[in-house]
Amino acid sequence: MKKIAALVALLLAPVLATAAQPAERSGVITMEFDLSAHAQGEEARLWIPYPVSDANQQISGVKVSGDYADAAVYTDRVFQTAMLSASWPAEAKSRKLTFTFAVDRQEVQRREFPTREAAWDPADYALYLAPTSLGPVDGQVKRLADHITAEQKTVLGKARAIYDWICENMYRDPDTKGCGAGDVCTLLEKPGGKCADIHSVFVSLARAAGVPSREIFGIRQAKESEKDISTWQHCWAEFYLPGYGWVPVDPGDVRKAMLTEKLELSDPKTAEHRKYFWGGIDAYRVSLGQGRDLVLSPPQSGEAVNYLMYPYAQIGGKTLDWLDPASFKYTITYQAK
Repeated sequence: MKKIAALVALLLAPVLATAAQPAERSGVITMEFDLSAHAQGEEARLWIPYPVSDANQQISGVKVSGDYADAAVYTDRVFQTAMLSASWPAEAKSRKLTFTFAVDRQEVQRREFPTREAAWDPADYALYLAPTSLGPVDGQVKRLADHITAEQKTVLGKARAIYDWICENMYRDPDTKGCGAGDVCTLLEKPGGKCADIHSVFVSLARAAGVPSREIFGIRQAKESEKDISTWQHCWAEFYLPGYGWVPVDPGDVRKAMLTEKLELSDPKTAEHRKYFWGGIDAYRVSLGQGRDLVLSPPQSGEAVNYLMYPYAQIGGKTLDWLDPASFKYTITYQAK
């Protein structure tokens, strides 16, 4: 029996080694826009999140076509978030654009954290410690952050305490429109929402506790070979661990799994999800950018944009409802490679 067991282990070793490698997901995403039915006689402008390659994803095969007057890729001045912007003159009768790109994305697992915190200067991460219009770092947010992290002395300890508090005290509200506005003070009164809500609270509490953090805005890839993903936008969070780098966390997907799988906090499967999404994110997503309170490029009319995860358009300076693909007139589709 021992010989048989040894032989089975030997045969399985290559399989287990392969399974331990980071998972990958590749596909082609196509975004189609037709703003022709919106008010005529007005200038139209469209801004689209523009993915770029990084350590975890490779973007290729970018194609842009349409009857626009001009189109180019820009970045905002604060976060250097990339965006494709196109415009049509007031006399245009047709306003169409198609944006296609291929993505090769890999799973991220960052877990082998240093035992000692490296020296760091908070001034170097001031942008990721600052408040936003909907995410204060003082008042009730600061008081709650101090309470949650009272027994923690390190960045890692504080971040973990806040992650655990989010997992245990917030919940996914399926009735939330889109991914949520991320209004932190409102969410502390009623802690239900979707990914932008849950991760806005994580980021705000982390920053209030002195932990540099940020939201990463993106869209999910499908597990099917073809799928309409017009409403599949998703965001997660990252915190900066001195001497190590940015660490991803996704308590939003913990709470989503609890809802869809009907899990209680005490369920062993919940513990598995909490363990995985602390430092790990799956390959079924694409990073599109970061930043809150954005001034787009070229600048939009009116107030700052809360975040650029959905397409954004203005007709005659008036903003379309980006959370309603049907009235906005856009479709996003996915095809596996």
